[in-house]
Amino acid sequence: MIVKAAAGGGGKGMRVVHSASELEDAISTARREALNAFGDDTVYVEKYLVNPRHIEFQILADSHGNAMHLFERECSIQRRHQKIIEETPSTALTPELRKQMGETAVTVAKTAGYTNAGTVEFLFDESGHFYFLEVNTRLQVEHPITESVTGVDLVVEQIQIAAGLPISDSTLHATQRGHAIECRVYAEDGENNFFPSSGTILYYHEPSGPGVRVDSGIWTGSEITIDYDPIMAKVIVHAPTRDLAIAKMREALNAYKVLGVRNAKKFMIDILAHPEFIKGRTFTSFIDTHFANRAENAIRTGDLAVAATAVFGETQTAFFGRAGHTDIPTPWETLGSWQVGGSIT
Repeated sequence: MIVKAAAGGGGKGMRVVHSASELEDAISTARREALNAFGDDTVYVEKYLVNPRHIEFQILADSHGNAMHLFERECSIQRRHQKIIEETPSTALTPELRKQMGETAVTVAKTAGYTNAGTVEFLFDESGHFYFLEVNTRLQVEHPITESVTGVDLVVEQIQIAAGLPISDSTLHATQRGHAIECRVYAEDGENNFFPSSGTILYYHEPSGPGVRVDSGIWTGSEITIDYDPIMAKVIVHAPTRDLAIAKMREALNAYKVLGVRNAKKFMIDILAHPEFIKGRTFTSFIDTHFANRAENAIRTGDLAVAATAVFGETQTAFFGRAGHTDIPTPWETLGSWQVGGSIT
């Protein structure tokens, strides 16, 4: 089973229990985390599905009797039960399953008398069965990919619903077009088990171009502290096909520059290039399954970097310490032409 915080999500206050002997400690730990994160230590337990997908449906319901969904989002690429890459449409769903799950999501909203934008979340197992997970009564971090494939401004729709207006007619007849992917840029070290990072952003540059969108609240000089959620920005791409969306996202992430604070950009680029991701075989255990040894590899790479730096330092001292060389140059001055954010120095 799995123990979960009742007052919030994002992987906080959540513990998987594999045997009865682990239950008491798991509940105690989950309650402490939940109290610290949400001010409420209430927890509950549910069946734990091994290797599921996380698929959610965007819903809208107004006070005029309209309730609808705007299709699904696949959110299976997660670390510590928190999403880092989302996409739509899901590669797991047939048109029949999409219809069935969408209708179920709308039934949930109608049964609850729900009025707002929101998300009905499901877990989807390897046998093709889906299970109700929860409802998020708000717009979620990943809502831009739904906007990208439907052309619907979900923020506008939510405000209009709150003002007592009906869902827009164009939204009621929205369809899916193309494929969209979102990558969350967290202030954490993707090469060291997502260890939190903080500091001052020394240089910041966002990618741009057709089908590329960045939602962010940071800039050069921003102070990133540990007092808030670690997400710094979201990179969203839209393309006619999934393969083109993957290629566009890899290009966008390569063009995205954040210096001064560690992030998991390279980690996400590697996920997007993984054969199993390209095939659409994404599960919530994807990172644990395919990137379990990444931290060890990062340590070995770090050791090599330290050794290379030492050799470089000895070489520079031997050369620049000779007569006639009184000023030791910086590493940048010894590298020749180098590039930051598209400008050649």
